Amino acid sequence: MLGGLWGIITTIVVGLILGVIGRMLASGDQKIPMWLTIVVGIIAAFIGNWLAGVFGVRDTAGIDWIRHAFQVGAAVVGVIAAAAIYAKVKGGGGHRAVT
Repeated sequence: MLGGLWGIITTIVVGLILGVIGRMLASGDQKIPMWLTIVVGIIAAFIGNWLAGVFGVRDTAGIDWIRHAFQVGAAVVGVIAAAAIYAKVKGGGGHRAVT
């Protein structure tokens, strides 16, 4: 049970780190909650790993810099997309018909 719990904790921490890096590198003000930042970071980790596998650089000797670059790139794109979607959902579009 401890291994499963440790895996969940590690996933959340990696998601937080990737999400925060994505927010820092994304242009503009990203008005999304921290929980969404973590979710985007977790998804970015999986997408980055998948892309690294597609390009054959997932497992290399030493630190997998290219895999991490894919993860950060996915986090940036994910944060920008999440911020746009969150603004529309949270703000309701901002358009009301005048009656």
